[in-house]
Amino acid sequence: MLALRVVPKIFYFDTFKEFNEEFNVGERDVLVTNEWMYTPYVAPLGINTNVIYQEQFGSGEPSDEMIDAMTKKINEFDYDRIIAFGGGTIVDICKILALDVPEKSVDLFTGAVAPKKVKKLVVVPTTCGTGSEVTNVAIAELKSLHTKKGLAVEETYADAAVLIPESLGGLPDYVFATSSIDALIHAIESYLSPKASVFTEMYSLKAIEMIMDGYKKILEKGNTKENRLPYLKDFAIASNYAGIAFGNAGCAAVHALSYSIGGAFHVPHGEANYQFFTEVFKMYVRKHPNGKIVKANQIFADILGCDVKDVYEELDKFLGQLIVKKPLREYGMTEAQIDQFTQSTIENQQRLLANNYVQLSPEEIREIFQNLY
Repeated sequence: MLALRVVPKIFYFDTFKEFNEEFNVGERDVLVTNEWMYTPYVAPLGINTNVIYQEQFGSGEPSDEMIDAMTKKINEFDYDRIIAFGGGTIVDICKILALDVPEKSVDLFTGAVAPKKVKKLVVVPTTCGTGSEVTNVAIAELKSLHTKKGLAVEETYADAAVLIPESLGGLPDYVFATSSIDALIHAIESYLSPKASVFTEMYSLKAIEMIMDGYKKILEKGNTKENRLPYLKDFAIASNYAGIAFGNAGCAAVHALSYSIGGAFHVPHGEANYQFFTEVFKMYVRKHPNGKIVKANQIFADILGCDVKDVYEELDKFLGQLIVKKPLREYGMTEAQIDQFTQSTIENQQRLLANNYVQLSPEEIREIFQNLY
């Protein structure tokens, strides 16, 4: 069994200036970013390169419509390399833009068109959550199919992953919370994965430790940009560790169920994951209480200083200081959609559901939606 694989080369720089000195961004590149990231970090360097601002093509998380529009724009340039300088939306879109994109990008996600990589891709994440810089997963909302779906193939790996803590400095409180909680869930889901190895577990456990320890220190003073500054390097690295772990071992039901409200109500990915996190784990405990989840629960209990029987309640209290957990109906979900989302999850998320700590029946998936409704 393959125990660990890290495909992109991983680079670390304290600043974008240091990154540019080594990577020489120039006329044969297309920099895909946001104007609010370009202005403070790139503009002062006077770099002569082609630039696309993602926000000009839509807001929120990636969609096939956004990808199609950006494909038309990037085809206007003569270039060899894409530099993705942004959050999960930009990173996932650029993984697709580096391919030979058909007229309708949805065909790549459904398998109607085989992926073929035609451009080099350098990923510089500006959030501390997706870990997407080291995975081959690109996720998009497929508007015509009313769901979210991931493309996970060899061709969607980046050629280089670059960590620059400086670029996390401007994260709003909410974005920091949603992205870092996403990384935490990557870490714990990959730890429980049937595909986990002693090597992936090492990355999972270190990511959990770094994120939870960082939260403790930040929450003592308040979740503000100023209070986070000393810990940005830790969160950038922890997100990367979690990405390496889930890129090898995979995620599971928390992610699978979260795509329902993410696609239907445009809930940011990290927030959607958090809504399902402890409820899915309670179901795991009910089905297989004496397995590896015993270790997982003890890890969190030790960090939180609580009795293991109270671990999920205490986790919700602790993480609730960063993100509010609320009933799914508050997002606009109706009772009739419990069955609809259950069926959609089963039909569209088999790649993730097959990777569960313990397999969940359709009735149990429905029960999770019902409990959270």
